[in-house]
Amino acid sequence: MTIDIEHAPQRVLVTGATGFVGSALVSALNKQSSCLPVSVVRSKAATPVGNSQSFCIPDISSSTEWQDCLRGVAVIVHAAARVHVMKEVAADALSEFRKINVEGTVNLARQAAQAGVKRFVFISSIKVNGEETHPGRSFTADDNPAPSDPYGISKKEAEEALLALSQETGMEVVIVRPTLIYGPGVKANFRNMMGWLKKGIPLPFGAIYNKRSLVSLENLISLILVCLTHPNAAGQIFLVSDGVDLSTTELLSRTAEALGVKSRLIPVPERFLVFCAVALGRRALSQRLCGSLQVDISKTQTLLGWNPPVSVQDALNRTAKEFLECC
Repeated sequence: MTIDIEHAPQRVLVTGATGFVGSALVSALNKQSSCLPVSVVRSKAATPVGNSQSFCIPDISSSTEWQDCLRGVAVIVHAAARVHVMKEVAADALSEFRKINVEGTVNLARQAAQAGVKRFVFISSIKVNGEETHPGRSFTADDNPAPSDPYGISKKEAEEALLALSQETGMEVVIVRPTLIYGPGVKANFRNMMGWLKKGIPLPFGAIYNKRSLVSLENLISLILVCLTHPNAAGQIFLVSDGVDLSTTELLSRTAEALGVKSRLIPVPERFLVFCAVALGRRALSQRLCGSLQVDISKTQTLLGWNPPVSVQDALNRTAKEFLECC
């Protein structure tokens, strides 16, 4: 994927550069002749992508020193974070999320403003908006935040602190809230789902009529690249998706097609699935499988002139191809 960002800054600092989003972004930046990516990694053993200059920052906190990384940097894309934890073990989960996602982020941003960084692009989360939408009602970028878990709360607090810092210092802040991200190299539940489909395991998800917005990695990277320099991006919050919403049943069927296998979806009534999940203490799982979460990206499209360049099926095909090659 090559995107023309003729007026992009020379040096773009990417935190979380070996992560799912960060590594893809550094790879895309390496294809731009006008960009020199600067990668922040957690381990000295980590291999930076392409020709990026690399700095090892083992921990992101309120006391992390960033001066060496920030020399000559014009834009930061902050993708590093303490991510959503499925089985949280910390006694005070919110405090743990705040240490990295709020205090660590604000510390980096304040040092960036002092170093003359022009723009700070913050990769947030749709969880700032909330967990679920009602039929016919999509989240928008201008909705009042309603996070319900420690991860979402920490991201909301980071957003608020960054926007306040922008008013104080003049450093431009851009916030991007992705939905569920998938693409080549995806892990966790999405990869597990592909494994079940490939093995031909019958799944009781053939009659789910929800609607969920997803975003392919390529579409997310495309938007981030636009946000590096677009004048209309400064001070704004953007939601991002593929622009097509799918039910769980449709997603499974399309993914099976991309894998070249027949989907074996049993049409179990949605209410029965929810009842069983709740009885087993898996209410959150039932919400992800059966609940709706739709986003309205019209603000992103209008202000930035951006539209998702990759179709859902093409993105699923590429995701499945990488999965099959690695299996």
